[in-house]
Amino acid sequence: MKEIITIKTEFIKLDQLLKYAAVVQTGGHAKEIINEGLVLVNEEQTFARGKKIRSGDIVKINLDEEIELIVK
Repeated sequence: MKEIITIKTEFIKLDQLLKYAAVVQTGGHAKEIINEGLVLVNEEQTFARGKKIRSGDIVKINLDEEIELIVK
């Protein structure tokens, strides 16, 4: 599933993006999937929940199905 997410600020933190896009419902769940290595930012695995996501970044989450968030 691909979804385009529009942000109105310079950046959004990764854990906040996951909540904003309704991939997770809580910050704790965001932390859990990031720590498990299920999140890629621009094709690189990241374990930093505070990673700054900017317009043009692509975030992939490998849960039951792959979710791709394209940030604009």
